[in-house]
Amino acid sequence: MCPLTAYIPVSHYVVMGFVKLGFKGRDVISILDFSREDLEELFAYADRIEKMGRVKLRVLEGKIIALAFFEPSTRTRLSFETAAKRLGADVISFSGEEAISVAKGENLADTIRMLDNYSDLIVIRHRYEGAAKFAAEIAKNPVINAGDGKQHHPTQAMIDLYTVKKLYGTIDGLTYAVVGDLRYGRAATSFIYALTLFKPKFVYLVSPPLLRARPETLKLLQERGIRFKEVENIGDVISDVDVMYVTRIQKERFPDPLEYEKVKGSYKITMDILSHAKKELRILHPLPKVDEIDPEVDKSPYAAYFLQAAYGVPVRMALLALIFGVEI
Repeated sequence: MCPLTAYIPVSHYVVMGFVKLGFKGRDVISILDFSREDLEELFAYADRIEKMGRVKLRVLEGKIIALAFFEPSTRTRLSFETAAKRLGADVISFSGEEAISVAKGENLADTIRMLDNYSDLIVIRHRYEGAAKFAAEIAKNPVINAGDGKQHHPTQAMIDLYTVKKLYGTIDGLTYAVVGDLRYGRAATSFIYALTLFKPKFVYLVSPPLLRARPETLKLLQERGIRFKEVENIGDVISDVDVMYVTRIQKERFPDPLEYEKVKGSYKITMDILSHAKKELRILHPLPKVDEIDPEVDKSPYAAYFLQAAYGVPVRMALLALIFGVEI
């Protein structure tokens, strides 16, 4: 697309007639709220944006996006901010409760009402399960869940699937291994949920016994006819895997510090392990990573997690454009 497209007014995009209304004005709380068709539409938008490079569009000029991050974040917060600004929106934000009136005792409901008055869309990250859904019930404007509790991080799952599609040309028919904290890790759980919208060949759930996927996750896999197996050692299945999704053991999610001490450092992906893998295997990781992937792997063809992080911008740009009902 010609860079001059960046200066075409919003009204032109809307009257062209290409916009589907499935996303318009929609909250984004769980990846399970979306269909395969929804995600394929999102990926088509992201493809168009990715091909444009870093051109700044003005399709959201006059809009204000609020980034309400009650927990620390690097990639999610900055990629949302970058996405909003590349679409022409303005951004207001905070990171951490100490920076806002929650530190003075303000409740979440009042914080959300305030942000809803100041902005046209709220992106929220929170440590408590259900915080994003609660915010969506209060706010009149759309709410996007940027990660809450231990289950839901829908936009990360969108990025993960998009990365798989870009790497392999398909999401279906591949063998996946989801490795690490499957009990408390919301990115891993959202990725497993997202796979149930497609047709994976097989899914290995690889974790220490204390971090196995929760019963509701296993139940969903069973209900949707996904073939899967729980295993403890990635080395036992590595030769069969196309996509390895690795997550860190998240100390901050453990209710009992002693429980964390039992499982920390219990697995590590090394070049020795990968010597038994398919040459086409690619490793994803929602990041940050700590010690679960050997630094030597970063330099290998297996590492796709930095590319995955880069795709966060076009995917989140596409999502914002669809929610506001503008065509790219």
